[in-house]
Amino acid sequence: MMINKVILVGNVGKDPEVRYLEKNVAVARFSLATSERAYTNAKGVLVPEKTEWHNIVVWRGLAEVVEKHVR
Repeated sequence: MMINKVILVGNVGKDPEVRYLEKNVAVARFSLATSERAYTNAKGVLVPEKTEWHNIVVWRGLAEVVEKHVR
């Protein structure tokens, strides 16, 4: 079995939307903005800051943690 792991560090766009499915299974959805800071490249050209938005969905225990702690 292979497991893929991604770590994103950023800012939440708005409070997560949490719902409970059958058998009390929690699902949380939220958007997360990650930014690459502006910098000057080797040729002296300023590269502007770049922000990307990610749509995140988490399930079960992790969704319950998000519901309590992510704002």
